[in-house]
Amino acid sequence: MSNMMKQEEMETLRELIKDVETAMLTTVTEEGLISRPMKTQELEFDGDLWFFTKKETNKYEEILHDHDVNVAYAGKSYVSVRGRAEIVEDLDKKKELWSKTYEKIMQTSYDDPNVVLINVKAEAAEYWETGNFTKKVAFFYKRITGQSSKSTDVNETIELNK
Repeated sequence: MSNMMKQEEMETLRELIKDVETAMLTTVTEEGLISRPMKTQELEFDGDLWFFTKKETNKYEEILHDHDVNVAYAGKSYVSVRGRAEIVEDLDKKKELWSKTYEKIMQTSYDDPNVVLINVKAEAAEYWETGNFTKKVAFFYKRITGQSSKSTDVNETIELNK
């Protein structure tokens, strides 16, 4: 698949999630899956999603234990992103992404050592345009395995290696 087609798919996904302020982040617990709302960072989607959290939360512990997550968006369309999460404590990155909104929500500042970032590296994404539920379009890329998945007539598969 050409780089141009990969860029088009990434742009489609970027457009679908750009105006959705809140996403549902799903992590794995000993009891099963759990989801909670998270404020999406106002960044150009490039395959990575970013969220703030604190170390004293369950999601922090869950991500340390199991990096597999899902992020769901509901807006003009429905988007589900599967990926691998990691905790990032980089002060410069926290400062870059911080806003006054977080100060109010988290009752602290970006330089608080308890504040961390969750970086989700997308491995697969599926989206449904609300105007046409019968047409389901999907794209997958494997940063870790490099394997391609089989596509069907309702799904499209692309590889996006960084």
